[in-house]
Amino acid sequence: MPLHLLKVCVGIESIEHLTTVQKERRGRRRVNYHFTRQMPQRAGEIVGSGSLYWIIKGLVRVRQPIVAIDSVVLEEDGRYCRLSLDPQLVPTDPQPRRPHQGWRYLSPEDAPADLGKGPERKGGESMPPELLAELRSLGLL
Repeated sequence: MPLHLLKVCVGIESIEHLTTVQKERRGRRRVNYHFTRQMPQRAGEIVGSGSLYWIIKGLVRVRQPIVAIDSVVLEEDGRYCRLSLDPQLVPTDPQPRRPHQGWRYLSPEDAPADLGKGPERKGGESMPPELLAELRSLGLL
């Protein structure tokens, strides 16, 4: 079973904004890099089958498959963990989450379903993510 990571997407307003920022930073590379201080001890369970789930404005809104996890030394800043992410952003059913520092492990059972694959999306109707999150918090979904 894949293990995932969960991280707050600071300064990002929407999935579209994240797409734009990552495209600018990626340039001609085939993958996106995200740097963090701590190396996951369970990296072997994540790489190749796990994803980084992004919290945007208090909701888990999107995920990115994790291609590789490496330890790198940045010239002036010292040792970091580099997450290599597939540039494909996969929208998820919104799930409310509190802010936290750094990343957290996310088990497959707790990970939100990809958008369009959850029970709320039967028949192709499209509810705004905020409304879905509110209905879920009220126990109606």
